[in-house]
Amino acid sequence: MPLTEQDRDQIESFRTFISDSVATDARYGPASPNDREDQSTLATRFSAGPSCWFEVAVRPLIPQVRVGFVTDDRWKSEELEQAIQDSGDTMPEFIGIALADAGLEWPEPPVEHYREGGQSFYFATPLAIEELHDLDSDEVRDKTLRMLEGYLIAFGPAIAIEGEE
Repeated sequence: MPLTEQDRDQIESFRTFISDSVATDARYGPASPNDREDQSTLATRFSAGPSCWFEVAVRPLIPQVRVGFVTDDRWKSEELEQAIQDSGDTMPEFIGIALADAGLEWPEPPVEHYREGGQSFYFATPLAIEELHDLDSDEVRDKTLRMLEGYLIAFGPAIAIEGEE
């Protein structure tokens, strides 16, 4: 089902809110869209150094928000996997600790770790929403920002944030 004008407006308002909320935080690089042509995933990526991004994606057909870290560098992905393994935590525990540090109590959130299209390696946590108009709610916006902060806390130490090289 194609997105309506109202759907697009709600998604764009949400994306603008997220981008504007972190725009002055030097820990996040510039925002850029990374949308699928079929509009099944409308993502905003924040540069996190060479070949690395933090990402907030709206998946309107599910509906869902997905927050995570993505790299197109296989070795960086393996380095992050090793950092998680070295922590002694499971992937959900590792991300859950970082989310708690960001002020979000979610002890073992779902963490999807996968390779997409033979190019990108993802670590991501989905946030189910009932309807797209939930993107306008303070609760969803706050939780998304805390999830983004949690991923930065989790992976930031292991990556070179742009501008700190």
